[in-house]
Amino acid sequence: MSKSVNWSGVFPAVTTQFNSDFSVNLEETHKVISNLVRDGVSGLVVCGSVGENTSLTIEEKMAVTEVAKDASGGRVPVICGIAEFTSAGACKVAQAVERVGVDGIMVMPALVYSSKPHETAEHFRTVAKSTDLPVMVYNNPPIYKNDVTPQILISLADCENVVCFKDSSGDTRRFIDVRNEVGDRFILFAGLDDVVLESIAVGAQGWISGMSNVFPKEGETIFRLAKAGRFAEAMPIYEWLMPILHLDARPDLVQCIKLCEEIAGRGSALTRPPRLALQGEDRRHVEAIMAKAMANRPQLPDVGL
Repeated sequence: MSKSVNWSGVFPAVTTQFNSDFSVNLEETHKVISNLVRDGVSGLVVCGSVGENTSLTIEEKMAVTEVAKDASGGRVPVICGIAEFTSAGACKVAQAVERVGVDGIMVMPALVYSSKPHETAEHFRTVAKSTDLPVMVYNNPPIYKNDVTPQILISLADCENVVCFKDSSGDTRRFIDVRNEVGDRFILFAGLDDVVLESIAVGAQGWISGMSNVFPKEGETIFRLAKAGRFAEAMPIYEWLMPILHLDARPDLVQCIKLCEEIAGRGSALTRPPRLALQGEDRRHVEAIMAKAMANRPQLPDVGL
């Protein structure tokens, strides 16, 4: 038996906006989030990788979460990312954002430490027990090294509030492996932008998206078309967006996404050190593919946005 949540569609991993002195700009963060909700996204993830979680204090995480709750106005669920060094630290953040009133938490394996499978599972189990919130297990082995395999996830099936699995491994076979073992026990979310269509084809019910910060209507349209089996209509939009989606798979994805946001007039490119602004060829590459994308935006079919 698991908690019932109704999570589906595109949940942008929203950016945290900063002032020139690198303090958090809550007013601009509220504006960014409000615009995403206006444009029809299905949910919000704050303080994820794109939200620069590990660069924020616990007080800043709570403040950003409060801003997101206000900007959402109860129209879409708000999920807060948790990425800490220890299980105790993750529990502390979970309890703090639960008091703020988030709709769920997205929990990463403990950072830095390369844990064994049973240690990874125990971390999630410990955090889940510390809160009544629904928990999304987040796997991103290319960036964070610890791999939450289908076997680890399946071992958590008895945790009532572990309800969802976000996979950014790029290996869409994992969704099928999980479903073959435990059916629909977990809601499955795509976590890597440039395999989202394939993920939906094999059963993903949602998408935590980096580049839907920049193109929210296009992202939600791709998702809804694919979910409805309208792949012939989704493919041209997916192909148009793919050069942008590839940026989500880079180690400097945050700088890439925030630069694209700035070019599109949706936010600031400023990141908190140690993340530094893109320079030279890296910057020119992002600017070039954004210029091409902006000049060739497709006409979107009606999907009820």
